[in-house]
Amino acid sequence: MTASRSTSADSGAQLASPMKPITQVAEEAGLLPDEIEQYGKYKAKISLDTLDRLESKPTGKLIVVTGINPTPLGEGKTVTTIGLTQALGHLGDRVVGCLREPSMGPVFGIKGGGTGGGRSQVVPMEDINLHFNGDIHAVGAAHNLLAAMLDASLLHGNSLEIDPLSVSWNRVLDVNDRALRRIVIGIGGRANGYTRETGFDITAASEVMAILGLATSQADLRERLGRIVVGFTRGRKPVTAEELQGAGAMAALLTEAIKPNLVQTLEGQPFLVHAGPFANIAQGNNSVLADRIALKLADYVVTESGFGADCGLEKFMDIIARQSGIQPDCVVVTCTVRALKMHGGLGRVVAGRALPKELREENLPALDKGSANMMWAVGIARRFGVPVVVAVNQFDDDTEAEIALLKEKAIEAGAVGCATSRAFVDGGPGATELAELVKQAANGPKDFHLLYPGDASIKEKIETVATLIYNAEGVSYSPEAERQIRNYQDLGWGNLPICIAKTHLSLSHDPTRKGVPGNYIFPIREIRASIGAGFLYPLAGDMSTMPGLPRRMAAHRIDVDEKGAIVGLT
Repeated sequence: MTASRSTSADSGAQLASPMKPITQVAEEAGLLPDEIEQYGKYKAKISLDTLDRLESKPTGKLIVVTGINPTPLGEGKTVTTIGLTQALGHLGDRVVGCLREPSMGPVFGIKGGGTGGGRSQVVPMEDINLHFNGDIHAVGAAHNLLAAMLDASLLHGNSLEIDPLSVSWNRVLDVNDRALRRIVIGIGGRANGYTRETGFDITAASEVMAILGLATSQADLRERLGRIVVGFTRGRKPVTAEELQGAGAMAALLTEAIKPNLVQTLEGQPFLVHAGPFANIAQGNNSVLADRIALKLADYVVTESGFGADCGLEKFMDIIARQSGIQPDCVVVTCTVRALKMHGGLGRVVAGRALPKELREENLPALDKGSANMMWAVGIARRFGVPVVVAVNQFDDDTEAEIALLKEKAIEAGAVGCATSRAFVDGGPGATELAELVKQAANGPKDFHLLYPGDASIKEKIETVATLIYNAEGVSYSPEAERQIRNYQDLGWGNLPICIAKTHLSLSHDPTRKGVPGNYIFPIREIRASIGAGFLYPLAGDMSTMPGLPRRMAAHRIDVDEKGAIVGLT
């Protein structure tokens, strides 16, 4: 065994833990030698043929970890996901964890890495956060190939009669770069292509990434890629990737990327890290294929939905569960005392700066007020008929009175129970109380149902989510959004679920509105059609699909030492 070096995000201390060879992790998980393809000693991809062998096996219990609306620092949802996986393993249960792949946009931006922290991490951390097994690059290559083929078609006679002003297919890049949001291409004469305005999105926002996360097989992936709509003809008919003859080559670029990636926790439990759609933009969960394989290998599968219950969890239920049939058996709502005080009106959390003093001191009135955000998150999960557990990611500054208040509020909101987690400091043993409570909830009764029927109108679906999940009074639509809704209904796309892009920092579209904002109108400025992914994609407020880098960015502290080891990546 070899020591894995992982960095504590809070203290900077180096934590050493033995890494198992990935062949051992695979064997212990129940995978056969010919079902994995090694990417070095500590990473592997899993063959999709594994599902055929495991088809008759019992299906495990699925636990979805979500959270409150976080501060810019995050509230330890990934740490809770990994720590809960480790805790279930510590209790002797067969468990597999699942996560999305980190995008390098947040890794070098504000958020940093996406592999947990302290003693609850998935490893090898540096590899997973930087390039990993090439999946995100493959998504970007497939997406940009289609963009290049589209522009070539416009240049070479435009045989499909595409209206250049209708083209909706941007290019993508796995870096935060606001300067590329709107650009002009084809400058310099005919040899350089058709001159038009376009832009870049971050790769995690690509429809190809959404498709990778939702596909159920190679054949399904290929079919979905063919359905991608890149624009319209002058006669207002949709133009697809299939018509551009690009879907086959795109599928070829994704033949390895569609296979889930196998890694491990610091304590040796198997983890599948696969697909990376953002939850404030796309569906925000790891791949359906990873979940399905994990559910056949384990008694319990712990997966994370991105950002808060209003983002990733709602999309898991209304998009992923609707399309795949996978249903959660328990939802865990992660929160912290400090974040709920912020929702109660205290402090201002800024990434890269020290936590304000008032958030580190006991203040029960502010916590009582802010706990409404946690209670609302519990209520969101309960709307889908699934039992809920609240996990308080505990810090040393938290007092007994504060923890007691949150436990009381969790029960009042309808949670099965509330437990603290010290997984960051103590790993699996620090989350065993949470694990026991989650097992109780996951094995209890549930009455799963979706939030809205598929045959509801586009506006009915948007307004259902806005009022029941975001607590809005109603919805307003720009003239462009109104035109798009009429067009999509006429094209027969009105039966698709919706995937609303909005800020993750508030229940509303406005990141400055904390707690449980009400008495506001939720604004839709544009609606995009992701036909391959199988959803409509409304954009709310100022939401951008290409983030920018902050003044203080994680990239400033990342370096390589004289031995070639990466430092500063957390």
